[in-house]
Amino acid sequence: QVQLVESGGGLVQPGGSLRLSCAASGFTLDTYAIGWFRQAPGKEREGISCISSSSDDGSTDYADSVKGRFTISRDNAKNMVYLQMNSLKPEDTAVYYCATVFRAPDGITIGTRRIRPGFWGQGTQVTVSS
Repeated sequence: QVQLVESGGGLVQPGGSLRLSCAASGFTLDTYAIGWFRQAPGKEREGISCISSSSDDGSTDYADSVKGRFTISRDNAKNMVYLQMNSLKPEDTAVYYCATVFRAPDGITIGTRRIRPGFWGQGTQVTVSS
């Protein structure tokens, strides 16, 4: 069964940090480009970061809203992708999702690339509040 599962969300104070994990089962994650998205209540889903496949160049991109604060990375031995989130703000509160992504000229913009999602995980809640 092909599946993505996010974990690592929770409640954190402003200025704090969290690391989200995206685990794959049923396929090898490093052969796919992976994106992180988030959706806050009443807002559209936002693409915030992506990483190319290891067979590509493993390059990363970030939305302006998280650039300099969030870092996406891979651990191919563990079949995982991570999102390290530092200097969290209340406006980062959202459900966070990982997804396989592919380049598409009419897709969602994340940094310098345009992508479309393939299949999704179930999401993990991140709440930034004092």
